[in-house]
Amino acid sequence: MRILIIRCGALGDLVYATSVIDALRLEYGKGILIDFVCTPGSGTLFKNDPRVNRVFPLKHKKIPLIFSKQKRAIVSHSKKEPYDILINFEYGKQFTSLLQNIKASKKVGAIIENIVIIDNINRGEAQKEFFKSVVSPVNIEKSFPNVASLNFSEIVDKYSLTRPYIVIAPSNSHVNKNGINYRAWENKKWKELIAKLTQEITIVIVGAKGEESFFQNIEPYPSNVIDLVGKNNIIELNTILKHANSVVCTDSAVGHLSAALNTPVFVLMGPNNPQTDAPYSSPKNSINIITLDMECSPCYKTKVMKKCKNNLCMSGISSSKVYETIVSANVV
Repeated sequence: MRILIIRCGALGDLVYATSVIDALRLEYGKGILIDFVCTPGSGTLFKNDPRVNRVFPLKHKKIPLIFSKQKRAIVSHSKKEPYDILINFEYGKQFTSLLQNIKASKKVGAIIENIVIIDNINRGEAQKEFFKSVVSPVNIEKSFPNVASLNFSEIVDKYSLTRPYIVIAPSNSHVNKNGINYRAWENKKWKELIAKLTQEITIVIVGAKGEESFFQNIEPYPSNVIDLVGKNNIIELNTILKHANSVVCTDSAVGHLSAALNTPVFVLMGPNNPQTDAPYSSPKNSINIITLDMECSPCYKTKVMKKCKNNLCMSGISSSKVYETIVSANVV
């Protein structure tokens, strides 16, 4: 059986959707071939994942099919080797012609079906609505976001890793954008937290390439900090996260990856909705949301947020509160 999945959002969105992989394998057997259509950056998540056969990169989603070499390549492949099932997670009208032209016996998901998402449920749970017509309820219930990693031995020497350690990920996808980064925590508080934690355990700092200038704001680091900012790819990052005692981050892809790897994760959240936007909670992981739960929260992408100049729901979280939450969880 051949299955094509279209998910072209940000990395965190793709992590949410990975529950479809195990759901399909439970339903149709491990011998099925699963292909993905993803943005080039996010698609590297599957580079070393044996469950995924092929990834089709789609960089420019809005280019019409007739002018898009990448879209035409997907359609051409489907005509040579037709799919049994196509699952679409994307609502944008720019995907309509692609969906119409891909050769598949059965097409399900957004645009194709009337998908109803219940309010205030986690977005990871909401993703399951897109494939529930081709997977039985019992197998959907058994499936959770899950991503691949390497053997720890493959990276331990490369990055001079010393276990045990805690991963700190201060940045998020808005770090290089102009204006207030409403999901960010204050730099001085990251420095305070790192100083406290390094008295207990080794700290590994992670961040994406291109974010190096942001991290200069929280340098210099104590001596037992391993700085891996911009130094590893996604599969290596997954491995670093998987073998950490815990991970501390703001609302970012790192939090979703950590949850999918079943590493205890502490997520600082302010303007976002902890119910819908937090990493997906499963029986195997531990999601710890640190929030002030202010009356004006959640306010993300609303007029309330735009009027807020002090980012109170994040700036009001003290480093002591975060430190004490981590220590009380016995992951140091």
